[in-house]
Amino acid sequence: MRVYFLGHAVVYIEGSKKIIIDPFLSGNPQSTKSIDDFEDLDYILVTHGHGDHLGDTIELAKKTNAVIISNFEIINYLASKGLKNLHPMHIGGRKKFEFGTIKMTPALHGSGIIEGNNILYGGNPGGFVIEIDNKKIYHSGDTGLTKDMELLKLENIDLAFLPIGGNFVMDVEDAILATKMIEPKIVVPFHYNTWEIINADAKAFKTKVESLKIKCNILKPGEYIEF
Repeated sequence: MRVYFLGHAVVYIEGSKKIIIDPFLSGNPQSTKSIDDFEDLDYILVTHGHGDHLGDTIELAKKTNAVIISNFEIINYLASKGLKNLHPMHIGGRKKFEFGTIKMTPALHGSGIIEGNNILYGGNPGGFVIEIDNKKIYHSGDTGLTKDMELLKLENIDLAFLPIGGNFVMDVEDAILATKMIEPKIVVPFHYNTWEIINADAKAFKTKVESLKIKCNILKPGEYIEF
């Protein structure tokens, strides 16, 4: 199994199933991929409704007929756009799928969907713990530091993606505390340096995390971790 970082908060899992999370490809300054690069997807996971996470979900779903998994409100929004292959979840829910399980986790953020001059209700933001091919991957979504992260230690996370960009999400110092709470085998920083307002020092994060005896991989867009 390969787990790719595709820039900003886009993660692509290529294992027994092909899963993309928060597919912000078009308009993503960091992305090395486009919609055209994905002919075959099994699942699309969306953590919340903001455009840099909902991204190209509709276009990719129409192209690949992938199952979209998100919170109930976002799924209803996507249904109103004519999509059919949809699976609603909510915070704390865990569901078994053909490849393994998905649990939706809390995130401290917003989820409004901007459509024209309107902001539509996007439900609660979240993250995902994905169990696939005997590994557990945690995608936090956009979040601030929360004490709930201590519970993720019980999940025995193999690979965690955590934001470090500050301003809208955790900064480096809070992401270090989150890593300490979760104790993943490997942590990858994301959601930073896409725009100036979320610039962060990933090398400083790596140095401090590895002082905790936790492995940190800084991935450039397009790079992957292989299990």
